[in-house]
Amino acid sequence: MNPEPGGDRETGADPQSTYDRIAAHFSKTREYAWPEVESFLDGRAATRALDLGCGNGRHAELLAERADAVVGVDLSRALLREAVSRARDRGFDASVSFVHGDAASLPIATDAVGIAVYVATLHHLPAREDRIRSLDELARVLAPGGTALVSAWSTAHDRFDREEGFDTTVDWTLPGGETVPRYYHIYSPAEFEADLAGSDLEPVEVDVSSGNCYATVTASGD
Repeated sequence: MNPEPGGDRETGADPQSTYDRIAAHFSKTREYAWPEVESFLDGRAATRALDLGCGNGRHAELLAERADAVVGVDLSRALLREAVSRARDRGFDASVSFVHGDAASLPIATDAVGIAVYVATLHHLPAREDRIRSLDELARVLAPGGTALVSAWSTAHDRFDREEGFDTTVDWTLPGGETVPRYYHIYSPAEFEADLAGSDLEPVEVDVSSGNCYATVTASGD
C-alpha cells in the first residue's frame, strides 16, 4: 500500500464500491483484532454492542465475548458477507447481526448500545460534515454510561511527512497486480481532537498509537 499525498480527492472516494471490489482479498489480510481494541475492551461488558465499520467481523468477534447481542454495521455488502461467513465458521453467529448501513446515518436505535468500536472507518468518509455527522450518530446510539473507541489514520504515522491533515488515496493491490485506490482523510492529532470536540461525543482519553489517532469517548452529558 503506497500513499499518494496530494492525490485526487475524488479517486477512490466511494468506499462502498471500493471495498466491495477488494472485500475477499482484504478480509484474508485482516485476521486478527487490533491490540488497541483488545485493550479497550478489557474489563468492559454490555448488554448490546456495536462494531461500526465492522469489515470482516474481526472486532465483532471480540465484542461477542463481552455482550449479549452485537450489531456489525458496514457500507460494503461484500465485506458483510465475509463477516457472516467468519461468524458462522467461528461459532459466534448466534449473538451477532450484520447490517448494511451508512456510518453517517446509522440504522440503530437511540441509546441502544453500551459498548462500541469505530475503528479504521472514519477516515474513509470524504466530507468533513459526514465525518462529524457519523460521530454524532455514534453519540446518539450510545446508551447513558456507554463507551466507544474511535480511531483514524494520523499524520503521526511514519509514512507521512506532514503536520496538517490532508486527503489522499492509498492503493490496495489485488492478486494479479490490479490496484484499487482507497480514499483516506489523514488526520492531524489536533484536527482529530477538534472534530471530536465539534461532535456530540465527550472525549475521555485521546492518544496516538501505531500511526493512528485513538479516542475513548462517551456521549456528551453522560
